[in-house]
Amino acid sequence: MILEEFDETKNSTFDPEEVVNVIPDFPKIGVSCFSVKLFNQLVMKFNAEKITQVKNGNGFFDIYKIKYEGKELALFMSIVGAPSCTAEYEELFVMGLEKVVVFGTCGVLDREIDDLAIIIPNSAVRDEGTSYHYAKPSYEIEVNPKYQKQFIELIKEHNYSYIIGKTWTTDAFYRETRKKVIDRKQRGCICVDMECSALAALAKFRNKDIFQFFYAADNLDCAKWDKRSLGNEALLSDKEKIGLLAIKFAASLN
Repeated sequence: MILEEFDETKNSTFDPEEVVNVIPDFPKIGVSCFSVKLFNQLVMKFNAEKITQVKNGNGFFDIYKIKYEGKELALFMSIVGAPSCTAEYEELFVMGLEKVVVFGTCGVLDREIDDLAIIIPNSAVRDEGTSYHYAKPSYEIEVNPKYQKQFIELIKEHNYSYIIGKTWTTDAFYRETRKKVIDRKQRGCICVDMECSALAALAKFRNKDIFQFFYAADNLDCAKWDKRSLGNEALLSDKEKIGLLAIKFAASLN
């Protein structure tokens, strides 16, 4: 398999430093989500200041700065999908970012997990291609080796329930077949996402901190797909509260 050809060399023929530059006073800690509606809500709520952009073939993505509890934080929207999301983070790390708290939806593989429940991944099945360019081949990768205890203390303080478990990261959400869902469940996965394993590999490779958590959305553990709160508009006020929790947590990091 070509994905077994891992090259641990740090430099490439084309590095992110050739695309972006260090930005003076760029916040060291950032918060990010994948929902454009939620992101825009947070931008307005904090009267965020635009500081730069990242871009790809689909257009420009604004990067903002906010102040919360005396700390400056970067606020940006993560691009959906492991390849684009990882490339975006590569450029932000060059600009000056060191730590990221990123959150977004996931599909649940256990119908007992409530809609919008907070899920903290501790490992991820690598069913995507990007992570294999940042870490040696393996079926799974460790997620969130730091800050898990600190985050749990915060969510308990705010009376949120939570679940810790394994996620299944896949590039092809239209190929989450019933057979694969059953197999991943048997291997211990409680949810499915599109970026987690790749971001975990990137963090380790670049020696950065990326803390990831999900809020549960659609249910795949049923005879017919259940959309539940999946979608930008659904339960937006509740999702905004989760966003505020992520910002509060980011501001607590050193």
